[in-house]
Amino acid sequence: MMMQERRHEDARGEILFDAEVSPQVGHDWFVPDYWRERGALRVQAGGRGGVAVIETPAGECVLRHYRRGGLVAALLGDRYLWHGAARTRPFREFRLLAQIARLALPGPGVVAARYVRRGMFYRADLITRRIAAAQTLAECLAAGRLDAGLAAAVGELIARFHRAGVCHADLNAHNVLVTAHGLYLIDLDRGRFRTPARRWQQANLRRLRRSLLKLGAAPAGAAAFEAQVWQPLLTGYGRTPNP
Repeated sequence: MMMQERRHEDARGEILFDAEVSPQVGHDWFVPDYWRERGALRVQAGGRGGVAVIETPAGECVLRHYRRGGLVAALLGDRYLWHGAARTRPFREFRLLAQIARLALPGPGVVAARYVRRGMFYRADLITRRIAAAQTLAECLAAGRLDAGLAAAVGELIARFHRAGVCHADLNAHNVLVTAHGLYLIDLDRGRFRTPARRWQQANLRRLRRSLLKLGAAPAGAAAFEAQVWQPLLTGYGRTPNP
């Protein structure tokens, strides 16, 4: 099914949505309390992203509120500087995910994006389809399920995105989902298409490596991590053909 991008603009801000998923999406869709009142709020978690799982007319979805991290969060919180609608975080991620879907890459299906503008700043939200029965790679690691086979599959997954020129801005073990029928990359905020090049691709891989090590992927030492996890991951990455 091809995406039918639609836009709705009013005094509050603007919504970008896929009319093939839902013919109409209003501001209420981006408010967790709206779904709670209808008994359709499944899970709500805090943290930097502010994520909720909601049961929508389009099926089970993930609602994410954009929040800043790091030191700037103390100053701006969830506000972003306005540079035009096309450059807002949710609209850029919406269109990136739409293109990823057209390339048949395994990412979350996008439903709708919104910004609410006030003066020089805006706040933002994104709704994507929930990937069911999934665990993050970090959860697999914690459960002792990160073996050579899974590591190789992760390498193959990343290579597919890299060969297509997709650069994930925050490639870490929390943004790889593992399911019984395949792996997915999620949370592509600030991701973009780039000309495939070894420099940024290797930087992406190093970021994932740091994430795995920070989460305790080398309990038996560096040599065991290299042999049992990292080298299988690189082997999977290297054997993935160009699209």
